[in-house]
Amino acid sequence: MRIEEGIKLDFDDVLIRPKRSDAPSRKSVELLRTFKLSNSRQFTCLPIIAANLDTVGTFAMSLALAKQKACCALHKFYSLDDLEYFYSRIPESVFSFYTLGIKEADLVKLTTLTARTGRLNLICIDVANGYTKYFVNKVKTIRELYPNSVLMAGNVATPEMVQELILEGVDIVKVGIGPGSHCKTRLVTGVGYPQLSAILECADAAHGLNGLVCADGGCRTPGDVAKAFGAGADFVMLGGMLAGVQECEGKWTKEGLQVYGMSSQEAQDKYSGGVPEYATSEGRCSIVPAKGPVSNVLAEITGGLRSACSYVGARSLKDFSKCCSFVRIR
Repeated sequence: MRIEEGIKLDFDDVLIRPKRSDAPSRKSVELLRTFKLSNSRQFTCLPIIAANLDTVGTFAMSLALAKQKACCALHKFYSLDDLEYFYSRIPESVFSFYTLGIKEADLVKLTTLTARTGRLNLICIDVANGYTKYFVNKVKTIRELYPNSVLMAGNVATPEMVQELILEGVDIVKVGIGPGSHCKTRLVTGVGYPQLSAILECADAAHGLNGLVCADGGCRTPGDVAKAFGAGADFVMLGGMLAGVQECEGKWTKEGLQVYGMSSQEAQDKYSGGVPEYATSEGRCSIVPAKGPVSNVLAEITGGLRSACSYVGARSLKDFSKCCSFVRIR
């Protein structure tokens, strides 16, 4: 046993320090980024990704976000027929990550869908614990099968695991253990890592190997999204912030949408026949009020990002982390 003594920070522990600059107004700040990945094609997008919760990572969400050139990680539970219909009709300008787990059935479903549609350019391998050898081996297998696809995988929260995944062919590493609004991992297991420090450390490790990181979880306000990008995240994945928009699916009540983490009792009852005897629920369920179209929420987020960039003199989102300094407030 040992204790790491260094200071580790979450979003609420810092503020972004304003700086003098000659940057133009927030209106001219460029939020789109062009990524040229070593294993895949170049693409340009707004690097915000809707999370693969079954209420949030929907076909409707993907199409709506595509109008703003933002991204969506589809949830894992669509049928093959529904996925074939969707992927056979969307243009390449729709940035929809096909999401899968690491069971053998997940790989069979992936290869079957590819055989039917002919292309899957964006793939997300999503597990709660990205530290296992079995997970790494599955990543290697999928990279070998799809050498020219954009491969995102996680979740992890420490630099050494980010480096290992990138060396095994991952383009974008998902960073975050337990910070999500519908996640109870930290409460149930005691495992986690403060999200701002995780982004800072993992981005530094990834960028040294020409890899990218996606900050997954912990953002509750547009200011948190700005802090994640300021800390070095290349992408930010949002679940709770997008939950409740009209493009979501699920059980709606007069109070709003029922939203739950994908390791919650509700999700496991729905998709896995309940929580196994050897495991426990690590997600929570809540009712999220209706928020209208996702375009309204995205406009609030992008407006905050433009202002944050202008406060530190960044002319583009790409340059934001280079200009960003944090003030520790607690």
